[in-house]
Amino acid sequence: MVSFKFAAAALLTAGAASAFTTTSFLGNNKAVQRSAVATNALYQKRSSLGMVLKDPTETDVSMGGGGGMFTASNSENRRVVPENPGDRPVMKVVYVVLESQYQSSMTGAVKRINAGSENMAVECVGYLLEELRDDATFEQFQKDVAEANIFIGSLIFVQELAEKVTEVVKPLRDQLDAVLVFPSMPEVMRLNKVGSFTMKNLGQSKSVVADFMKKKKQEDGSSFEEGMLKLLRTLPKVLKFLPSDKAADARTFMMSFQYWLGGSPQNLESLLLMVGQDYVGPVKESMEGKEKVVAEEPVLLPDKAIWHPVAPDIVFENNQKYFDWYNKEFCPDAGIDPATAPTIGIILQKSHINTKDDTHYVSLISELEGRGARVVPIYSGGLDFSGPLEEYFYDASGKPIVDTIINLTGFALVGGPASQDHKKASKVLKKLNKPYMCAVPLVFQSFEEWQASELGLHPIQVALQVSLPEIDGAIEPIIYAGREGATGRSVPLADRVNLLADRALKWSKLSNKPKEDKKIAITIFSFPPDKGNVGTAAYLDVFDSISAVLKEFKEQGYDIGDAPLDDKEAIMASILDDPEAKISSPDLNVAYRMSTDEYYDKTPYAEDLEENWGPAPGNLNSDGQNLLVYGKEFGNVFIGVQPSFGYEGDPMRLLFAKSASPHHGFAAYYTYLEKIFQADAVLHFGTHGSLEFMPGKQVGMSGTCYPDRLINSLPSAYLYAANNPSEATIAKRRSYSATVSYLTPPAENAGLYKGLKELKELISSYQGLRENEGRGPAIVNSIVSTAYTCNLDKDVELPDLESYDAASDTAENRDAIVGSVYAQIMQIESRLLPCGLHTVGVPPTAEEAIATLVNIAQLDRPEDDIEGLPRIIASSIGRDINEIYRGNNNGVLEDVELNTKIVEASRAAVRALVNQSTDSSGRVKEVQGMFDEVGGMIGGLLGSKKPWTKAIMDAGFPAVSEERLAPLFAYLEFCLKQVVADNELGGIMELLNGEFLMPAPGGDPIRNPDVLPTGRNMHALDPSAIPTQAAVEVSEDVVRKLLEKLKDENDGAFPESIAFTLWGTDNIKTYGESLAQVLALVGVRPVSDSLGRVNKVELIPLEELGRPRIDVVVSCSGVFRDLFINQMNLMDRGIKMAAEADEPLDQNFVRKHAIEQAEELNVSLREAACRVFSNSAGSYSANVGLAIENGGWEDEGQLQDQFLTRKGFAFNADKPGMMEQQADLFKSALKTVDVTFQNLDSSEISITDVSHYYDSDPTKVVEGLRDDKKKPMSLMADTTTANAQVRTLSETVRLDARTKLLNPKFYEGMLSTGYEGVREIQKRLRNTMGWSATAGEVDNFVFEDANDTFINDPEMQQRLLDQNPNAFRDMVTTFLEANGRGYWDTSDENIERLQELYAEVEDRIEGI
Repeated sequence: MVSFKFAAAALLTAGAASAFTTTSFLGNNKAVQRSAVATNALYQKRSSLGMVLKDPTETDVSMGGGGGMFTASNSENRRVVPENPGDRPVMKVVYVVLESQYQSSMTGAVKRINAGSENMAVECVGYLLEELRDDATFEQFQKDVAEANIFIGSLIFVQELAEKVTEVVKPLRDQLDAVLVFPSMPEVMRLNKVGSFTMKNLGQSKSVVADFMKKKKQEDGSSFEEGMLKLLRTLPKVLKFLPSDKAADARTFMMSFQYWLGGSPQNLESLLLMVGQDYVGPVKESMEGKEKVVAEEPVLLPDKAIWHPVAPDIVFENNQKYFDWYNKEFCPDAGIDPATAPTIGIILQKSHINTKDDTHYVSLISELEGRGARVVPIYSGGLDFSGPLEEYFYDASGKPIVDTIINLTGFALVGGPASQDHKKASKVLKKLNKPYMCAVPLVFQSFEEWQASELGLHPIQVALQVSLPEIDGAIEPIIYAGREGATGRSVPLADRVNLLADRALKWSKLSNKPKEDKKIAITIFSFPPDKGNVGTAAYLDVFDSISAVLKEFKEQGYDIGDAPLDDKEAIMASILDDPEAKISSPDLNVAYRMSTDEYYDKTPYAEDLEENWGPAPGNLNSDGQNLLVYGKEFGNVFIGVQPSFGYEGDPMRLLFAKSASPHHGFAAYYTYLEKIFQADAVLHFGTHGSLEFMPGKQVGMSGTCYPDRLINSLPSAYLYAANNPSEATIAKRRSYSATVSYLTPPAENAGLYKGLKELKELISSYQGLRENEGRGPAIVNSIVSTAYTCNLDKDVELPDLESYDAASDTAENRDAIVGSVYAQIMQIESRLLPCGLHTVGVPPTAEEAIATLVNIAQLDRPEDDIEGLPRIIASSIGRDINEIYRGNNNGVLEDVELNTKIVEASRAAVRALVNQSTDSSGRVKEVQGMFDEVGGMIGGLLGSKKPWTKAIMDAGFPAVSEERLAPLFAYLEFCLKQVVADNELGGIMELLNGEFLMPAPGGDPIRNPDVLPTGRNMHALDPSAIPTQAAVEVSEDVVRKLLEKLKDENDGAFPESIAFTLWGTDNIKTYGESLAQVLALVGVRPVSDSLGRVNKVELIPLEELGRPRIDVVVSCSGVFRDLFINQMNLMDRGIKMAAEADEPLDQNFVRKHAIEQAEELNVSLREAACRVFSNSAGSYSANVGLAIENGGWEDEGQLQDQFLTRKGFAFNADKPGMMEQQADLFKSALKTVDVTFQNLDSSEISITDVSHYYDSDPTKVVEGLRDDKKKPMSLMADTTTANAQVRTLSETVRLDARTKLLNPKFYEGMLSTGYEGVREIQKRLRNTMGWSATAGEVDNFVFEDANDTFINDPEMQQRLLDQNPNAFRDMVTTFLEANGRGYWDTSDENIERLQELYAEVEDRIEGI
């Protein structure tokens, strides 16, 4: 490895002539080279260049001693003991800070006092907040505080660590001479004590300080620290004239805060001298009769300014003065042309400038200037950077000066680590309308520790400095600095600084380069890799959408050559070349043949791939001599096909616990985009490709992580489905992509068909004739017979078909049979079904909008004081909707009928709302407001009813309250505007034109309509915000239903252990419902801190719980692990809390099993209680889905081995820096499992839409591990509607098959899109077989009916063959495989037909 010290020194003294080998994309420009040399000369003059004192990679990274969570630093480096105190009293100071930049200044201040003060000597020791997690360090901290005179704390915003500080300081507060706590959690602030000045009532009752800051927050949205700063500026002027001791003490506190903010050794020296002589007993006594040292006025920089490391003035308070110096003096000397240079706005943290801990800032500034760019580095004294941004990043005429913004603080733009105002931040950033990057300095890890960590960036930093800035709209969380172990100083990470500079300038180039010269690479995906699957993306009509994007390119002036604009088939043909060719053949259009010499020359990491793939070219994306790039150029636009992972069909590679590197063909593709085609940006097209899932750290990529190596300096826009924020977030963080959300097709009701439709008609007849003793029973007999024909006997308890005669049954029993059948078919009919595929830039029709709004309307939204429509309608007849749902689910005929009537009334009401705004083409152009029209206003005055109220009354609910409907319909009106708004094409163009794209949450638009409109930069949520209180309440209801169902099935006994699967997207959409279910089963509750963040749990007493604690084995998806590692910590702590509770074993199954496993595995109880598992860091999935989708598996044993090998990495809150392989513990925990359980939270993605659900299903794994070989019960919670239910897995598979695979409404909708539609149908058939392989829960009739629908119908068979022969061949293969593996029992005639058909299709594809 290149020595860091030489690299950093070279970086600082040579500007762009960096010691690291990363090549600047501007590297061949002579003017830039001249600029680099000139910049070098200027920076050599700067005295602070000697700050890089020690190679941070030499830091001891052992986790013992002073190490905390990831934190290899040692508080002893911050201990200063006076060498010769003589007879001077020694004052001991202990300080705790979030970051280490104060270490150098504090050490300097203490040494100055010890060397120069006659009145006192100082012993001092400092702790970084994260170090307090380590037991030995915490014990030493307790000893130090017990001996201290003064305690100082700052920015203590991590709840569990704030509690540790309070736990130590609070009992000792009275004996301490002074406690100074600057902006921190309220409970820590309440520890403040300076004489009679306290903040003990902060946040609890009235106080001058609290009132002042509350008022400031109301006035201008100030954060807590901003309020403190304003108070600081105002109070001393007043206090100066007040004689009382209280005023003097308050003044001392405020002066202390000013000194602290000043941050220099001189300021901190003044602080310690002032507090020591006035408040520390021994010092005060020794100074009796002596003259007190007069405190120096704080030496403070202005609260906000422009700072430049080589400026003659320290700072500039307006940009005119700055540019007078910068453009006229600095730029000419540096070889920068102010008229043509791109300008980068840089946001800095003032404390680093105060403490002169600025080397990392200097390095980036010099790197950018060395490349010929101008910089405008600004800072703010508080944590709201919006004011300085608006003041310094515009010229006098209001025009933006900057082309790209880089926030080097790593914090949210407004509020930092405390409380954020994301709306204000995004509004300010949109006004400026330039790309906004938020880079991250390492705070809690040494450089070496981060390099060695598979997890990457510390979880606390991920939450504070990645998740929160993303909600502002920030992109690209690149690590750019670490800290030097001994001094705590920040040091630049040279290759990362290089990358950051390259990427910032490439984003700038997008806004400055003429559109006709701009080169864009559109990347599409093919998964599973096959010619029939080119252009895969979740619910997206890829080629139709590409056609729409190309039209937009042309309109905006991009050069698209001879691209066919109105014919998606022509675009497809140009890329596929021969649409019937296999992907492994060169007949897929070859855009470029890259020789191996060129590949090795242009791909610096190519040799690293040989460990997994041998020397290039290999056999993937290769003709044996060259590496092949598939795609087609149209002018300056390249449409290319991203290669696959490469190991999909290889059983051995699928079994590896960690994923393999990309293959040579994959690397060659991205080398081609950046260095041969020379794209200005890449547009990844649809959900999702493989780039972001390549091996590397979870968050905080290093230069050896493959997503970082592949994308390198290329700006990436990524079109991602709005309902998949978790994987979109992985793309943002791991492949530096700015996402653009797209709609999934609006969900419609699945409807009924064939025998199911006939059943509904029979039930309708029965309702009219049930009292007729002749006709009524006859209809019931027909209902029973037809229900058997439709295979509903699997879902409903039906009487024996041969012996049953309804005429001899009671009326009550007949009603019960009809009610249960009716409830089942209404479940099918009302199931939400996304129909067809979405085309980018095409908003929903009025009919589609109605379907979405009906689903939005059904949910109660207590946080917004909005009742759901079903609840309002039910209450108009004196019923509670939850009662009606219960009756409906139990098959009570009256309630099933009433529920159906309420659903129909809801649809009619929403239709009435939408019809007001629908034009003649069936689209919503402009939404009419409730009182938009004069007629509506007059009607309101005259007392006439609104159209939606009238629709409900006409549907049979005349007493419905218009007043109660008003808030809901005002909300639905807002939602309608969101649903039909369209910025998808606009969003793509904003990114490609180098503009700021507004942020928006991702998730389920029905649960959270703020997801709409699409076409925005999607983010997840603040991970510390989940689970919310609402999610906890919903989860308790689901857990109650789950345990009731299990008790009913098990003679009243509770299950002892449940295997859970947790998904990232599901927990984002539901704000942590499934996470809360895990906690509820164990009997622990999440607790929010004073800032509303959830980061601790408490045990619910058994008396309150009222049942045993259920053990859990939690399998987290790789995406959940990446996004919610703090929540994994929460679960692990809660489960261990339960395991260690001294309770009867028959009431605590967690403890019971942990004790057994501790003995079996010879480990401690805490280790045995690990129950939270996932993949190793940087790996995703069990590869079970990959094996099944590609046929790369021998038998079920292989799939089960894959699951155990790849998912058996334990998270341990006691060792949180790693995912540790614990296969034996995983198996031991799984063999106690009685039930496997997953959640369905959204109608858009169900269990056969994607392979993820069965990929992580452990049902047959548990069966194989259990001593009795009993298959566990498999259950699914369905919270897709207000009527949440728990079903068996087999019930859910049947429901999914009936509403999708076998439903004409679904498959005809798919076939209407052609090529892509056939692939979508085949995908669901293959995923259905996946459930046979992992759980054995697919009924034979599903395959049989699918075969009748798609194979035995000659007309359908021909349609499938014509539209996508490759996908049709895969369908035939799936049927044959299902039969061959024993999942489908069918006639020999059917198998022979399939075998003949396979041969015919194969011949056609091969062109025979």
